[in-house]
Amino acid sequence: MPHAVSVTLAALAVGGQAACAALLVAGLLALAGRPALLGLARSWLWGYELWLVFLIAATTTGGSLFFSEIAGYVPCELCWFQRICMYPLSIIALLAALADDHRIARYLLPLPIVGAGLAGYQLLVENGVVTQSQACSVSAPGGCATKWIEEFGYMTIPGMALTGSVLAFALLLFATFESGAAAEEAR
Repeated sequence: MPHAVSVTLAALAVGGQAACAALLVAGLLALAGRPALLGLARSWLWGYELWLVFLIAATTTGGSLFFSEIAGYVPCELCWFQRICMYPLSIIALLAALADDHRIARYLLPLPIVGAGLAGYQLLVENGVVTQSQACSVSAPGGCATKWIEEFGYMTIPGMALTGSVLAFALLLFATFESGAAAEEAR
């Protein structure tokens, strides 16, 4: 069962990476003076951004709890800091979505930014680009460089965390700017 759940979570992360890539292409085209694709993405997502952030954060939270509590993988120090960024995001995004309050999105932006930075750093540690600190070495068996899973030849737990954080950040950006656009239309 743990392997099936790992594969499912990794597949969701690969889908999230595809969504991130599509949003990046749409954003780059908009910067190049072709905003149609970004406008289309904004119209599809309008009103659902906070619900999607909640869904991503809740899945990430549930996945991290699955890996530590059911699969028995000991979370390292960096994993704990990533959890500190993601766990409250799931609760606050749910409350904001229930209240349909897009204004809060701008205040949530630091959480996925910090979480993505930590996950990116852990990926560097995992792949031997950066030497792990002494604190990492004692925080879990093998430290922060332990690859508990590796699905599809590259997807590890920090890779999943990075994907969730980047996608949550992109959706919060949509919610932030769309709430500003909605305020302008209301005037």
